[in-house]
Amino acid sequence: MRIDLHTHSSASDGTDPPAELVREAARAGLDVVALTDHDATSGWDEARAAADEVGITLVPGLEISTHFEHRGVHLLAYLPDPTYPPLAAALDRILAGRTERTPAMVAALREHGIDITEDDVRRESGGSVAAGRPHVADALVRMGVVADRTQAFEELLNPGRPGYRNRYAAELEDVVPLVVAAGGVPVIAHPWGRGGASVLDEDVFASLKELGLAGIEVDHQDHGPDTRRRLRAIAADLDLVVTGSSDHHGLGKVDHDLGVNTTAPDQYERLLSLAGR
Repeated sequence: MRIDLHTHSSASDGTDPPAELVREAARAGLDVVALTDHDATSGWDEARAAADEVGITLVPGLEISTHFEHRGVHLLAYLPDPTYPPLAAALDRILAGRTERTPAMVAALREHGIDITEDDVRRESGGSVAAGRPHVADALVRMGVVADRTQAFEELLNPGRPGYRNRYAAELEDVVPLVVAAGGVPVIAHPWGRGGASVLDEDVFASLKELGLAGIEVDHQDHGPDTRRRLRAIAADLDLVVTGSSDHHGLGKVDHDLGVNTTAPDQYERLLSLAGR
């Protein structure tokens, strides 16, 4: 059984509509795929219908934007009830932060001499309810300012670069128990990618487990072999679920093909058990 528990569709910053993403997952030989768009569940219904059509198991989820110790941390939430009022309110606030940041980024880029407009970004975000930096990056690519998203982020949109502007994100320690209260299973996404090891050590994982953290995404393209080994050891010490995934974004990310990393079936069963499935 091949299981990929972290993917994105055009409902957030992926490039494939939810149904096409699921069909691609089936063509890639996956048996189970999770749709985990950023701060949004709007792609679930379309993805479910496609999963039924092609005979693949869909795990509905999302990737929630949080902060911990002044750093961004992404929290994967599997199988929560999106109508649970406190969770719905938290997601609305996070999405509003995304929406509010776009004009500020556009203004900053214009001050930097780039003739980009909010309409340019809207054309790239399409029907996404989670518009953000990737869509600004796509607009810059289309304009010929940069070659791809990677260059856009490295030169213009990452922290410290001319087009970066901060936005609201919920506190990690508040969101973990919120996901659990909504019937979901919280797993930290790519915790040691992009410098995350500086704040997310074993003591922090232990504290988060007390709040309901269920697992760590260990096998991810942002983690090298030594990082994976160390994270796997921490997960074993704390009895946390170990997941692996692609973090697929369609054409939005290179080297993140569907199924490039997978979750072991026994770990997937543990995750389902924690969700009462």
